[in-house]
Amino acid sequence: MKTIFQHIKGDKTIWAIVAILAIFSFMPVYSASTNLVYVVGFGSTFGHLIKHIVLLFFGFLIIYGVHKIPYRYFSGGSVIMLPVVIILLIFTLAQGTTIGGANASRWIRIGGIGFQPSTLASLVLMAYVARYLAKNKEKEINFKESMWQLWLPVSMVLLLILPANFSTAAIIFMMILVVAFLGGYPLKYLGFILGSGIVALSIFILIAKAFPDAMPNRVQTWENRISRFFPSKEEESQKKGTQHNIKRTENYQVEKAKIAIATGGVLGLGPGKSIQKNFLYASESDFIFAIIVEEYGLVGGFLIVSIYFILLFRIFVVVKKTTTIFGTLLVLGLGIPIIAQATINMAVATNLFPVTGQTLPLISSGGTSIWMTCVALGIILSVSTSKQETEEDILDDNPLDILHETID
Repeated sequence: MKTIFQHIKGDKTIWAIVAILAIFSFMPVYSASTNLVYVVGFGSTFGHLIKHIVLLFFGFLIIYGVHKIPYRYFSGGSVIMLPVVIILLIFTLAQGTTIGGANASRWIRIGGIGFQPSTLASLVLMAYVARYLAKNKEKEINFKESMWQLWLPVSMVLLLILPANFSTAAIIFMMILVVAFLGGYPLKYLGFILGSGIVALSIFILIAKAFPDAMPNRVQTWENRISRFFPSKEEESQKKGTQHNIKRTENYQVEKAKIAIATGGVLGLGPGKSIQKNFLYASESDFIFAIIVEEYGLVGGFLIVSIYFILLFRIFVVVKKTTTIFGTLLVLGLGIPIIAQATINMAVATNLFPVTGQTLPLISSGGTSIWMTCVALGIILSVSTSKQETEEDILDDNPLDILHETID
């Protein structure tokens, strides 16, 4: 055991947080997966637990492997991976797959494993943006040049993610704006980019409305989620008049999640004793926080929130110790989205945010979402490991040289 710890570098608190979240996730995933077994009729609870443990095991291997890579390689690597990501996203939109009988064009299958290219795209984009901002930190940014070098690739990737996964595209876009602001990108230009993004989204919605067969149900799904979260006065009055309308005017999943949270009380019903898991769709992934509160109470929910808060604090500790602009922006660009994803997941379960489909990092059952989170954490740990990197060493790397070194 001592030998193993000698090979683990970087921020030890982040390593501990990852281990705690992963181990804690076993029981909630095992408990919540009964919905998949007895309602959907898919697999067994023990089988889902074993799958989750295997995914986390390989996730730890990913963290270990990635944190051993000097983080300067991720600068040139982002340039190499960007066209790969674009090709994967195009292929995903063209093919996609079906999950639970519904169109889910955000997924493809590689070697029998479901893969969500948008999660990989978010990592690559953050590294690419951090690289651009670090290279131009000491220069006066030319807006026209930045449009071609920065915003055109970003726009291409986001437009390919948007049709199937609006929430992910929105989160990535907002995180990129935050990183760009922190990286010194002129505020007046950021305002133009934000306005352009809103206009592009409006045009996309109009086109989707005009040609509904091109993207079936996507825009309508967004509208339904927003309208359920912000019901009209007529719907509110109907809800007050009859209990039957609750299911029609509010999101059924959120109603069950609220019941689960209310039932949990302070100490919860106990591990595995959730009742709402039998009625709550995606209780093992999107709404697992509600199951945690039902089984472990307010105390359990508070502990989970506290752990993510500590992770955020350690991310800022890594940022403070980082000696390069690229490393600083890379850690912020990869770390803050993990916390944002966790916050959104818990906010949805508590009806503070419309349903988005975001999982709870390292706790929810999943595949690529777990592994891509582990890649991000591995990169953050790689930055925390490095002591002597300089900006010139990182940004002077030729992406082709990195590719040759990798092949050799």
